[in-house]
Amino acid sequence: MIKNVFNQNDVAEIIERINNLSPETQAQWGKMSVGQMLAHCNITYEYVFEPEKHKKAGAFVKFMLKLFVKNKVVNEKIYKPNSPTAPDFIIKDEKNFEEEKFRLIAFVNRAIETGADFFDNYESHSFGKLNKKEWNNMFYKHLDHHLRQFGV
Repeated sequence: MIKNVFNQNDVAEIIERINNLSPETQAQWGKMSVGQMLAHCNITYEYVFEPEKHKKAGAFVKFMLKLFVKNKVVNEKIYKPNSPTAPDFIIKDEKNFEEEKFRLIAFVNRAIETGADFFDNYESHSFGKLNKKEWNNMFYKHLDHHLRQFGV
């Protein structure tokens, strides 16, 4: 069941799961450390709230992403372990756990404060305009996938 990142109770649960992580938390699959995972999850929110940090996809790449990737990202089916990672989301250097955790919680809170209506028909970095349900699914599925990866 997809939770709602625009619902206060669901957001409280997400934040509780994030707060259950520690710098020593080990992944159950994949190559990222917990700090890298948090930085990786922050990128989705940076695309919305700090777009200047990331180059927008060109028209051809955006077309291909919409055609082959979008539905997998915005539908309600959860991601499988070891799902492929887009190049922009690969974190190679070590990250400060506390800093990335703080940023992620702030982004989760900013999304709910901004509200679902803001996101309805808002242009995504890679997929064109998405409705608020698609934004919700994208945000939640990505967070849930990586929180499960680290056992929380």
